Amino acid sequence: MSSILPVPDKQTILTRLSEGSYDAFLYDCDGTLADNMGAHKASYSAAATMCGFELDDAIIDELAGWPIIQVAEEIRKRYNGNFDPAAFAQLKNKLYESNFINETKPIEFVVAHLKAHVGKVRIAVVSGGSRPSVSKTLQLLGISKLVEVLVCAGETPRGKPYPDPFLSAAEKLGVDPTKCLVFEDGTPGVQAAEAAGMRWIRIDHA
Repeated sequence: MSSILPVPDKQTILTRLSEGSYDAFLYDCDGTLADNMGAHKASYSAAATMCGFELDDAIIDELAGWPIIQVAEEIRKRYNGNFDPAAFAQLKNKLYESNFINETKPIEFVVAHLKAHVGKVRIAVVSGGSRPSVSKTLQLLGISKLVEVLVCAGETPRGKPYPDPFLSAAEKLGVDPTKCLVFEDGTPGVQAAEAAGMRWIRIDHA
C-alpha cells in the first residue's frame, strides 16, 4: 500500500488512506514525523570530514531507516574507509545532538495525524536512530507523551529493512502485526513493514 501525498490538505488525505480496522499506528521518526533529514545529512558529512573524506550525502536518503551503526559500516565499505564504524556512529550522534538537533521541525500533517488518533489506536514510534536522539526529537515535536512504545536502533537483533523493529513494537503494544499500519518515508522502512506482514503508507512531504 503506497501513496504520494502532494495535495493541499495532506492530513485529510492521510486520514482517509489510514482508515480501516487497525489496532496500532507505527510511525517512523526522522523524515516521517520530523523534518530533520537535512540535519542528519549535515552531521554525517561533518563526521566524514573529521575522518578525512568527503561524503556524498545521497547515501543517507538511500539507507533511510537503517540503524546508524549499519549506515557507518556501509559508508566505510563504499569509501574503503579506515575508521571504526562504532566510533564514526558515536561521532555522528554527538555532532547531531550538539549542533543540529534543534533545527528539527515537525512534518505538520503527519504529526497532526498522530495527535488525532491518540486514544483511537495504539501509537508507537519505530526508528533507526538512537534512543536519546529520537526521544529528544519527539520532545521537540511535542509528542513524546503521546507515544506508548518507542523502538530504536540496537534494541532488536536486526534493524530495518528486517522486520524485527516493527514486530518488537507490535509485541510491546500487545497488538497483532497484521493489525498494524506503518508510516514510513524510506525504502528500508517499507521493506521492514512488508516483511513484518504490516500494511504501510509511504510519506512524501516534498
